[in-house]
Amino acid sequence: MAEKKVRLAIVGVGNCASSLIQGIYYYKEKGLEAIKGVMFPEIGGYYPWDVEVVAAWDIDARKVGKDVAEAIFSPPNCTTVFYRDVPAIGVRVRRGKTLDGCASHMNNYPEAQTFVLSEEKEDELEDVVAVLKDTGAEVLINYVPVGSEEAARFYAEACLRAGVAFVNAMPTFIVSDKEWGERFTKEGIPAVGDDIKSQVGATIVHRTLAQLMIDRGVPIKRTYQLNFGGNTDFLNMLARERLKTKKISKTEAVSSLLPYDIGADNIHIGPSDYVPWLKDNKIAYIRLEGELFGGVPMYIELKLSVEDSPNSAGSAMDAIRCAKLAKDRGIGGPLISISAYTMKHPPEQYPDWKARQMTLEFIEGKRER
Repeated sequence: MAEKKVRLAIVGVGNCASSLIQGIYYYKEKGLEAIKGVMFPEIGGYYPWDVEVVAAWDIDARKVGKDVAEAIFSPPNCTTVFYRDVPAIGVRVRRGKTLDGCASHMNNYPEAQTFVLSEEKEDELEDVVAVLKDTGAEVLINYVPVGSEEAARFYAEACLRAGVAFVNAMPTFIVSDKEWGERFTKEGIPAVGDDIKSQVGATIVHRTLAQLMIDRGVPIKRTYQLNFGGNTDFLNMLARERLKTKKISKTEAVSSLLPYDIGADNIHIGPSDYVPWLKDNKIAYIRLEGELFGGVPMYIELKLSVEDSPNSAGSAMDAIRCAKLAKDRGIGGPLISISAYTMKHPPEQYPDWKARQMTLEFIEGKRER
């Protein structure tokens, strides 16, 4: 029997792509004995090492034209290297369409920290579609920077035209947008999104603490989540005008659990600063204030420190394989279960325990989407 593969295209060969690709070869070498660290070891007969990169796009001169295996370790990538020996993949990084993918303020920072735009000719929409078809890509994951609204929709459109499943790891609202969702449904193309929710990141921890207080009858009066780090994602997000959808995505991921309205002034969630020496380490400070029996006040305060990109890669690995499984089954449109489990702003929000149960049902074929 032929070996089962998931033919993956990647847009944005940054830290998240680096962790994802390192993980493919890490688990291929370590096998099931080291499978801990993955939420779902096997999905529809697909294991992490069955993901195969067949196409990639980026805008940085230090990555364009290189084999993907070399590009993932090129500046400004700064995530932890946990598997250095990624073999040559035989896939050259193509020059992506810049559009709004590079914020102007990033020109003011050292090259090691920011993007250096390639002077190679950009791929147009018809070029991207042709590459997706020629390489036999089955799933595309979108890793363009936060605030790249035009660029995100550009690659979503390419997927619709090429018949490729779309995983939207960033917070432009596409899969959760009714019109876009209907287009993917009409074309019979699976879509997962929006905005990746890490395995154990600030969002899932904040949601878990909020659910705990709700379940234990403790009204939440105020809450905040402040995040900072030193990768290009945090540098990019210093431009506050690029944060609109990110802030909505992160805030709704928590507020959607609350059975009451605490008021917009009493909930603050979002990126707060850029600290270069932290590199891909992300720090989150979370605080929830509530009232116990008799209205007596209490609070929970927590500090979380995680390597940001490996943390998201585990969720991405599951989203990619579920998208391929849906494609195998002929299911198109937004995948509600895996989106709710791995994304901050899915088409429909569910408590995390329920989203996991739904995802298991989808994998087992007991639920269509």
